[in-house]
Amino acid sequence: MSTGTRLARWLVPVVLLVAWLGIGGTLGPYAGKLGEVATNDQSAFLPQNAESTQVIDAQRTFHQEETLPAIVVWTADGAARGDGIDKAQQAGATRALASLKGASGLAGPASPAVLSKDGQALQGVVPLRPDLGEDLEATLEQVRKAADQVPGAEVRVAGPAASQADLSDAFGGIDGLLLGVALITVLVILLLVYRSLLLPLVIILGAVFALGLACGIVYVLADHDVVRVDGQVQGILSILVIGAATDYALLLTARFREELAVSRDRTAAMRSALRRSLGPIVASGATVALGLLALLLSDLTNNRALGPVGAIGIACAVLSTLTFLPAALVLLGRVAYWPAKPKSASEKSAGQGVWTRIASLVDRAPRKVWACTLVGLLVCTAFAPTLQSKGVPLDEIFVNDAPSVAAQKTLAKHFPGGSGNPAVVIADADRVEQVTAAAERTEGVSSAAAVTASGRPGTGQQEAAKQGVDKQDAAADVLVVDGRVRIDATLEDAADSDAAKDTVARLRAAVHAVNGADGLVGGYTAQQYDTQQTAEDDRLLIVPVVLAIILVVLIGLLRSLLMPVLLVATVALNFLATLGVSALVFQHVLGFSGTDSSVPLYGFVFLVALGVDYNIFLMSRVREESLRHGAREGVLRGLTATGGVITSAGVVLAATFAALGIIPLAFLVQIAFIVAFGVLLDTLVVRSLLVPALVRDIGPTAWWPGALSRTGRDGVR
Repeated sequence: MSTGTRLARWLVPVVLLVAWLGIGGTLGPYAGKLGEVATNDQSAFLPQNAESTQVIDAQRTFHQEETLPAIVVWTADGAARGDGIDKAQQAGATRALASLKGASGLAGPASPAVLSKDGQALQGVVPLRPDLGEDLEATLEQVRKAADQVPGAEVRVAGPAASQADLSDAFGGIDGLLLGVALITVLVILLLVYRSLLLPLVIILGAVFALGLACGIVYVLADHDVVRVDGQVQGILSILVIGAATDYALLLTARFREELAVSRDRTAAMRSALRRSLGPIVASGATVALGLLALLLSDLTNNRALGPVGAIGIACAVLSTLTFLPAALVLLGRVAYWPAKPKSASEKSAGQGVWTRIASLVDRAPRKVWACTLVGLLVCTAFAPTLQSKGVPLDEIFVNDAPSVAAQKTLAKHFPGGSGNPAVVIADADRVEQVTAAAERTEGVSSAAAVTASGRPGTGQQEAAKQGVDKQDAAADVLVVDGRVRIDATLEDAADSDAAKDTVARLRAAVHAVNGADGLVGGYTAQQYDTQQTAEDDRLLIVPVVLAIILVVLIGLLRSLLMPVLLVATVALNFLATLGVSALVFQHVLGFSGTDSSVPLYGFVFLVALGVDYNIFLMSRVREESLRHGAREGVLRGLTATGGVITSAGVVLAATFAALGIIPLAFLVQIAFIVAFGVLLDTLVVRSLLVPALVRDIGPTAWWPGALSRTGRDGVR
C-alpha cells in the first residue's frame, strides 16, 4: 500500500471527526435554546377550518381580540368561613380588579366581583392578552397582588391563563434536565450491556452531536417562522434524536465488531460493515422520517409542527451514524470495544447463548411459538377499545399538584362549571333574541346574554342579571358590529369536561337551527371540541398513509411483497396490544380517566415507525443469511446474530422515551408509557418470537415473489 493511500485512509476519518467537533461546538448550545423560539399558546394550534377558529376571527370585528381569561376566586378564610363573604369584601374585590386598568398585559377591563349563590365565594374575570409568552407569569403575579388587597379572603387564580402558566412552568428548563436524564440512562444501559468503557461514550457523543445539529437547524427555521415549536415538540425532539441515533449506532458498531473478528484491517472492516449496514439504517431512518412527515396531512398545527421537526432530527441521527461514528471507530479500532473482544457471526451462532437457545426453540416448534404469542397479543388487543381519547380534564393535565388545578376545583365548588370561560356565539343582530333563547334552552347551558356596548364580558352580565338587573335594559345596549352580535353562554359544567363538550355540540345544533342567524359557536370549550374532532379525523387519514409508507419502504428493501405485509401486520398488532395494556394501566394504575386526543396518533407514529426499525434490522440480516444458507438456516442465523444488539437498542429506546415521564404532564407521561412499553413488547415478543416463528413456519414462500421464494428451505432451488 502506497504512502498516499495510507495517508488518505487516516485523513478522511480525521477530517470527519474535526468537522463534527466543530458542529458540536458551534451548534451544541442550541439544544438548550429551543425554549427561546417555542410557544405554549395552545390557541395557536387550532385547526384552521374549525368553527371555533372562525369565531376568533369574527371577534376581531368587535375590536375584541381573543383573550386568555384569568379567573380570580376569593373564598372566606378559615376564621370567617362560617359567615361567608360580606358586601364590603365584594366591593373591595371589585375595586381590586378595577385597579388593574391600564396594566400592560390586559386585553380589556376586568369584570366586577360576583358573589356565588352559596355566599361563600367571589369570582372576577381578568382578560389577558394570549401572546404574553414569558410575561404571563409576571402579569398573573400582578393580578394576585391586586386581589390580595381584599381582607379576610383567600385568593386563587384559575382559568386558561393560570393553566398556561403552569404549563410553561412544567416545560421550564426541560432542555437540560431531559437531555441529562436521557443521556445518563443510555450510558448506564450501554455500560451494563457491552461492558466496554469507550464504546458507550463514543455512541453518546455521536447522539449529542446529532441533537446539536438538529436543534441548530430547527432553531433557525423556527426563528424565521418556517416551523413551529412548542414544549411538547421540544421535549420529543431530544428523546427522538438520542434514541434513534443510539439505535442506529448499535447496529453499525455490532456489524463492525463482527468484521473486526475476521479482518485485521480496521478500514476494510468498517467498509464492509458500512456496506452491510447502510441499507437497513437508511431504510429505518426513511421509515421514521416519512412517517413523521405524514403528520403534515393533519389539520392541527401542533401535529404538523412535529412532522418536519422530527424528520430533521432523524436525518441528523442517520448522518451522524454514517459519518462521525465510522470515523471514530476506524481511529479507535479494537480499542473501542476494550476490554471485550470482537466475535464473528459464526462464533456467535456456534455458542450456547440465550439467542442461540431462542433460535433453537423457534426452529423446533415454530407453529406453537407463533400461536402462543399471537393469542397473548390478541388478549391485550381486546382492551384497546376501552382507551378513551376525548381529552383529559384540567385536574388531570398535570400529574403533580399544580396551583391552577386547586383553583379550578374551588371555582367549580361555588360557581357553574363554565364560569369565566363562556361559549362564544356570533350571530346576526336581527336574530339576537331567538339565538339567545335557543342557547338558554340548550341542555347544559346555565345562562346566555348578548354582550353590550359597554364591553362587559358576557359572564359578568349574566351573573349581574341573576342579581336583579333588568334584562330589557341590558338588551337595549347590545353591541352590534357589521350586523353581528356576540352572545356569551355560560355552561353548567367545567369548560374542559366531556359534558361541556357535549353541551357545545348541542348548542351548535340549536344555534344553527335558527333561520337567518348564520350562527357560529366558539370559545375555549368549542376549541377543545374542535381539536378532538379534528384529531379523530387525522387518525383516519394519517394511520393508513403511515402504513402505506412503511410497506413501500419494506418492499424496496426486502424485494418481496408477502414479507412486508407480514411485518406491517405484526407491527400494527403490537400497537393495538400496547393500546390495550395502556388502557388498563392508565385507568386502574395511574388514575387517568382518558388520554389527550393526540396521544393515539403520536403513539402510533412513534411506535409503528420506530418498531418497524427492529424488523428491518432483523429481516435484512435474515435475507442476507438466507441467500447464503437457505430460508430455514437464514432465520436462525439472523436471529442469533442480531438478537442481542436489537434487544439492547430496544431497551435503550424504551428508556429514553420513558425519560419523558419526568415532565409532570399527563400527555407526555402517556406518550412515554405507550412508546416505552410498546418498544419493549415489540423487541422482546414480536420481533424475537412471533416474526421469526412465522417466517420459519411459512418457509421460502414468505419471500414471495422474490428470488428467495424459489429456493428450498435449505437453499436449494
